[in-house]
Amino acid sequence: MDNFQDKVGLIWDLADLLRGPYKRNEYQKVILPFTVLRRFDCVLKDTKPAVLQKYEQYCKVTGDLDDAITPVSGYDFYNTSKYDFEELLKDPTHIKENLIHYVDSFSKNVREIFDYFAIKQQIERLSKADLLFKLLKKFTESKVDLHPNVVSNQEMGYIFEELIRKFSEQSNEEAGDHFTPREVVELMTHLMFLPEDFDTDKKGIIRTVYDPACGTGGMLTGSKNYILELNPNIKVVLFGQEIQEEIYATCKADMLIKGEESDKIQGPLSTLSKDQFPFKKFDYCISNPPYGRKWELDQEAVLEEAEKGYDGRFGAGTPRINDGQLLFLQHMVSKMHVDGQKSRIAVITNGSPLFTGDAGSGESNIRKWLIENDYIEAIIALPNQLFYNTGINTYVWVMSNEKNPERKDKIQLIDGTSFFKKMRKSLGNKRNELSKDHIENIVELYKNFKENEYSKIFESTEFGYTKVTVERPLQLNFKVNEERLENLYSIKAFNDLSTSKSKNPEKKEQEEADGRKKQEAIIHALEKIGNDVYKNWDTFEKKVNLALNDFKLKPAFVKSIMMALSEHDDTAEYVKDKKGVKADSNLRDNEKIPLNENIEEYFKREVLPYYNDAWMDSKKDTVGYEINFTKYFYKYSAPRDLKEIKSDISKVISDIEELLGDGL
Repeated sequence: MDNFQDKVGLIWDLADLLRGPYKRNEYQKVILPFTVLRRFDCVLKDTKPAVLQKYEQYCKVTGDLDDAITPVSGYDFYNTSKYDFEELLKDPTHIKENLIHYVDSFSKNVREIFDYFAIKQQIERLSKADLLFKLLKKFTESKVDLHPNVVSNQEMGYIFEELIRKFSEQSNEEAGDHFTPREVVELMTHLMFLPEDFDTDKKGIIRTVYDPACGTGGMLTGSKNYILELNPNIKVVLFGQEIQEEIYATCKADMLIKGEESDKIQGPLSTLSKDQFPFKKFDYCISNPPYGRKWELDQEAVLEEAEKGYDGRFGAGTPRINDGQLLFLQHMVSKMHVDGQKSRIAVITNGSPLFTGDAGSGESNIRKWLIENDYIEAIIALPNQLFYNTGINTYVWVMSNEKNPERKDKIQLIDGTSFFKKMRKSLGNKRNELSKDHIENIVELYKNFKENEYSKIFESTEFGYTKVTVERPLQLNFKVNEERLENLYSIKAFNDLSTSKSKNPEKKEQEEADGRKKQEAIIHALEKIGNDVYKNWDTFEKKVNLALNDFKLKPAFVKSIMMALSEHDDTAEYVKDKKGVKADSNLRDNEKIPLNENIEEYFKREVLPYYNDAWMDSKKDTVGYEINFTKYFYKYSAPRDLKEIKSDISKVISDIEELLGDGL
């Protein structure tokens, strides 16, 4: 087998055994834990005899076995059973009992992993279906050799991710929740880990990397590998949290085998509501959090923390319930150092966090906070069809708590949508990929920090605007005619006159009849006003009050009647009250005025020439922020020449006539 895809194919073929007793969306529950088990089995194979010998010496001694056995096993885990996959196959009759004993003989840190996989339930189910022996035999006798000499730790990570992607695809689940394409991870690490931040000669440096939605840990592993390329003397400590049990178990197992501190991978718990590193700050945060996913299960905890303001993680605001991406961005910012140490962030989102939400909304307020605190260095638009589970546009945000001087109060936008090559074979929705050259080109655009066709640099205020409420005067004419009198039935108070809440049928009928008579009487009284057109509120109000004086109606009811008998009229007099001219809510409009423009000058230039009686209600002014890539990278495409279009139409008409002629 030349690459990990071949190995994935062999493991994937094992799922054929499960057809019938298992549904397609259940295959992962078996194949994934047994692949992890097989990996542990292969990893511990070489030191198995020495571990058993050491175990015999210490098994009756009270105390922690870990200190005695882990040096012999060569890892932070071990298995004290005489069984391995080959030994288990020698006793088909008792394979279930022996396999359970084998799993129970792992060190505690591995047993916990298999508890999250619920592997014992699957062993029981496989045994009842007479599949347990067959599955182990295929794992053992096929070419699925997962020994470290054959499959490196990095390659094993790829295998885990690809298996999950394929299973998720089969189950119509969000594969992208767990798997970010390798080349995208490479791009993110190159953007986040700047070579100048690493002294290649210095030793004893420790750097922490955190992923709040770590999936199988691919981003964490990719980050460490790149840091060590920059400086092999640095100690890199990885932290992560994952919500889904099986994915969390896979990540923890992979990290344990790689020699990482697996206790620093936490879960299966939601990062938004149950942060497992509440007081921890990190040097680097990298993530591809779920997008377009509701956070209603976290809502109570998130809102409670939001009430703490900036003493909590969500002080800037909360987005709408159907998308939690901006909550993850706030969470990651909360993990940056605040003591003068530098922290950097690379995170993937879709387009929603850039522009969804009007001024004053949670989304806009979060963007406002991010921009006004100068956290955002750059946002890179990626090509579409780059991810396995979606073809929509995605973006990489690069953020920092300590920008270089030339980037202060500036944001760089990079249009990387054209930097891709077509794949020879699609994988789900992934039809495009980034080459090494594409990654280098995008990183170079970022580092050069210059404007060109693909890179634009803006002052932070460029993305802000003041949402101004523009009012126009209320101008109404009034007339009593059949058409407008029909509008009275749209008034709740008028309809209520003929509605009875009585439970007594006779009383109910009588009250409703009396109500209808009152409605008719009101209409008849109004008809006496005549059908003249009135263009002054006060004049018509006197007429209505006089006509309806005997009905003792409340002022609000009378006002509703007047509005029902009115319509907008630019020639009518302004309607006024004690405060002055009243605004017409139906004509109310909003203007988004850029922060770097004078509001009064903008209003005089863009509004008053068209509506000279308009005014602004400054009490309603709201500052908002949005980042619209299309606006800044728009490329005009000239329409086709009319002669060319006419020629094409003529040709189509000619072809149709020819076809009709043949038919006749």
